[in-house]
Amino acid sequence: MLPCINWLQPFLALISSTLLTRGQNCPSSCLCPDHHTVDCNSQGLTRVPDSIPLDVRRLLLSNNWIPWIPSDFLVLYSDLVYLDLRNNSLSQLEPGTLSTSSRLVFLDLGSNNLTEIPSGTFGESRSLIKLRLGNNPYLSMVGRDAFTGLTSLRELELERNGLKALDVRVLEPLPSLRMLRLEGNPWLCNCHFAKLFVWLTENRHKLPTGRTYAV
Repeated sequence: MLPCINWLQPFLALISSTLLTRGQNCPSSCLCPDHHTVDCNSQGLTRVPDSIPLDVRRLLLSNNWIPWIPSDFLVLYSDLVYLDLRNNSLSQLEPGTLSTSSRLVFLDLGSNNLTEIPSGTFGESRSLIKLRLGNNPYLSMVGRDAFTGLTSLRELELERNGLKALDVRVLEPLPSLRMLRLEGNPWLCNCHFAKLFVWLTENRHKLPTGRTYAV
């Protein structure tokens, strides 16, 4: 019997270590109110904290000073469904950072310093339902294929950015879109805006009641 116990000890140690990583640890200065939530809001963080449980599903990082997201971030946290990075110092998104978020349903990148949403930023995030990109005053460019693959997206917020134009083809790969916010952008009234205006007129039911989208 003793040899069997000795044989099992390394496996028991491995399982114990994995369990500690998946759900037991809570980053310092953060709160973990339940098994799958990590709340690091308003902690003055300048980087994404270490030791986040691998099975986290709801990660709250708003109201900090985080300037970037590691490119392998969502590879590590494949169970993540809710990510709030609102009101940080993000100025750009590394290529591929958000392209592996297969389970992510809610993503808030509002109130940052983003300047561009390049094509392919979100890859094949087919589970994403709500995407907040508003209140990025320097955001002036959205790549034509920025939202390609977001087939489940229902709510898209691009309000109060620095957008002067938006290629209407950006919105075409969004078959599930039900709500779009574009108000508060410094639109230029030219031929490109005319095409966008036609699309908005045909899809006015997707605009929040009482919201304006022109200059």
